[in-house]
Amino acid sequence: MSTREVMHSPSDLAWFKSSYSSDQGGACIEVAACPCAVHVRDSKDTAKPSLTFGRETWADFVAFAAADRAEIAM
Repeated sequence: MSTREVMHSPSDLAWFKSSYSSDQGGACIEVAACPCAVHVRDSKDTAKPSLTFGRETWADFVAFAAADRAEIAM
């Protein structure tokens, strides 16, 4: 970790729930971005630890998921 990176506690982050999420429960995640990382947690149990990814890794995942989704829609 570089000296410019700052550790963030989950309570310090602004969490956003998936737009595909409903009030019915189910498998949903929340995402919080900060300058050095993207944090992901289970929206049903926010007390559990979150996963933390580098911003580039998260961008690669999102691009992969979007490409796969576009392929399925064909």
